[in-house]
Amino acid sequence: MFTSESHLQFRKSSYSSAKGQDCVEVADFPGGSAVRDTQNREAGHLAFGSAEWDALLKAAARS
Repeated sequence: MFTSESHLQFRKSSYSSAKGQDCVEVADFPGGSAVRDTQNREAGHLAFGSAEWDALLKAAARS
């Protein structure tokens, strides 16, 4: 799944730490979501389909 980063509107994830050291940014797009490291934006992003993203969030909530 390829998603052009120029079309994504990233926001700081609510799962990021309050002090800002462990930040990720999330962007939603039709059919999925993308995530990137706030401190390494130039490294690009990972895109997930809706079912994969939902499974990731459910797994994170159980942790």
